Amino acid sequence: MVSVHGLIRGKEPELGRDPDTGGQVGYVLDLVHALAKNKHVEKVDLLTRKVESPAISADYAADEEILTSNSRIVRLRCGPRRYIRKEALWPYLDEFVDRTLQHFKAQERLPDILHTHYADAGYVGLQLSSMLNIPLIHTGHSLGRVKRQYLLEGGMTAAQIERRFRISRRIEVEEQILDQADMVITSTRQEADQQYGLYERTRPNRIRVIPPGMDLSRFHPPERDWHPPEAVRNEVDRFLTKPNKPMILTIARADRRKNLEGLVEAYGKHPELQRRANLVVVAGNRDEIATLEDSAAQIVTNMLLLIDKYELNGKVSMPKHHQPDDVPELFRLAQKRRGVFVNSAITEAFGLTLLEAAASGVPLVAPNDGGPVDIIRHCRNGFLVDTLDHDALADALLAVITAGPKWRQWARNGIAGVRNHYAWDSHVEKYIKEARQVIRSSRKSTRRRIELLHKPPLIHANRILALDIDNVLVGDAKGLKQLLGWIELHQKKTIFAVATGRSLHDTQNVLRQHNVPLPEVIISSVGSEIHYGPKILPDLGWATHIQYSWRREATVQTLKQVPGLTLQPIANQREFKISYNVSPESMPSIEEISNVLNSHGLRANLIYSHSEFLDVLPIRASKGRAIRYLSYKWGVPLEKILVAGDSGNDEEMLEGRTLGVVVGNYSPELERLRGHHQIYFAKAEYALGVLEGIEHYRFCDPKNCTDAEQQLQS
Repeated sequence: MVSVHGLIRGKEPELGRDPDTGGQVGYVLDLVHALAKNKHVEKVDLLTRKVESPAISADYAADEEILTSNSRIVRLRCGPRRYIRKEALWPYLDEFVDRTLQHFKAQERLPDILHTHYADAGYVGLQLSSMLNIPLIHTGHSLGRVKRQYLLEGGMTAAQIERRFRISRRIEVEEQILDQADMVITSTRQEADQQYGLYERTRPNRIRVIPPGMDLSRFHPPERDWHPPEAVRNEVDRFLTKPNKPMILTIARADRRKNLEGLVEAYGKHPELQRRANLVVVAGNRDEIATLEDSAAQIVTNMLLLIDKYELNGKVSMPKHHQPDDVPELFRLAQKRRGVFVNSAITEAFGLTLLEAAASGVPLVAPNDGGPVDIIRHCRNGFLVDTLDHDALADALLAVITAGPKWRQWARNGIAGVRNHYAWDSHVEKYIKEARQVIRSSRKSTRRRIELLHKPPLIHANRILALDIDNVLVGDAKGLKQLLGWIELHQKKTIFAVATGRSLHDTQNVLRQHNVPLPEVIISSVGSEIHYGPKILPDLGWATHIQYSWRREATVQTLKQVPGLTLQPIANQREFKISYNVSPESMPSIEEISNVLNSHGLRANLIYSHSEFLDVLPIRASKGRAIRYLSYKWGVPLEKILVAGDSGNDEEMLEGRTLGVVVGNYSPELERLRGHHQIYFAKAEYALGVLEGIEHYRFCDPKNCTDAEQQLQS
């Protein structure tokens, strides 16, 4: 289970603390507990972001939090240590992917299912699912296209929405998720048909409608002798002149979509409703309005201004504080006072609080859109209205609290409806049935791929063999055949990688021409791109990492003034690589070229090779840095990585703590590495030089080394 944003903890979750710690957090925690209790589920891990800040509880900095005997929260660092809103997390999600890979590497086995929540976790899940062949289930919770639509209708411009919410990035990721996820779970048929119908890559056959469940041990009607906890009653009643009147209750965070101001306005415009009922608005926790986020502060301020405008003092209660355990008591208090629960949101994907109220015996008024439509249909306990129509909203509320015997029937209907349609046991039963089918289909597909490639998942390897292609891997047919034999014998624990200056397309072509099986990893374009075969999946984390300080067009323009440089054809140019042919006699030194770039505020890595070529890369990119990135990402120590090269663009790859091999047919620019620690100069050339280096370092599993060498010799 992956849910990246918000503040997630098992003990006393701070639901409603901020816009990112709301219904999704509660849903995910409840789902984890429900799955963990099922006899068919061995273990549930919930992966989320680790947050360290004096402004929040130290609970969110714990690496692990045990929930039950077979479930836990695992927190992984991602981006800044401090807490940041979900829209600011996008640049750091690739780090979450890497941390998750390291976490998986340390476990005894890979999970059978990845279930991601919201677009940010979906982005993480897409990469993990593709790399590790783990089926992906996704729950969106809310959708970018829907959000953009109502923000535009609310008066924000497209530019403002993009700047605030990075909505285009989110929508593109959601399109990818809908295209690639094995299953998408929605709470309602309306969500599946109308909301997901806005997307181009939706696959309806992969969408399953499984309504979330309810914790009926917490949410139930008051017993006959029940009395509200004193703290809850005091917090509500201290604002009310006649507290025993029927209660119109709403519980929602101070968010524009929740339309809380519209609810207060509807109440303020309806004298009869004011005469018959009090309005209780529980909009999160606050000490002072000034300490709230700007958007929440504005909404709370607007509600207070409306209370003043319509002279609602003594009729409206806006409690400043409540604990998670207070929420069921608030519903029971509303039930005891023959009240109504209202969800006044503009649109509601599901409406978990509606179920909580219904389970507690409180009739409902809700928007005629999204999840509430299904809830009212199943529970038959209230009204659906256009919540933007103040008169209709107020009339519906009045109709409920003046319904007489009908009120009691609605209360009974709601309790029964939730038990029949929204129990967690029922949700988990449907979930596991669908998940089993996803796992079966995925395993068949994975087995076919493994049988075709005879290769285990990348994450199980403990060594990397990384080779340049030209004049190292290829160049001697006999040596290549022997080397490929060694690779096949050691494929269970050794990742075969190529690291080349060629483009990805050229790399695939030259490997095909020499009958070289597709490597597990392709480092191409002098280290500026990393892909994973057989589906040639790009490593998006690497692309994010190297784009730092990269200004491609400015670099091209600046280097036009440097003599001796001629841009290579466009086919050789890449997003993160600018390639030149050089005239050594007229070209300045590499140091001088670097100084030219620096004088224009540009940073780049200059790779000079064969006295013929100059490749200009982002400052963080090179074959050597790509190797080190793979070491970090896949948990393979540098001392277990053997690299082999022949020219200047291999130099950085050969240096450091890796096991370096320079083949016998090397270019003169590598001579200066002779005598360096852990760089072996082979006498043999091409692939035979690689095998000589493998023998020199004894680069194989001790258990298999002797047997493998004997097979090769025979």
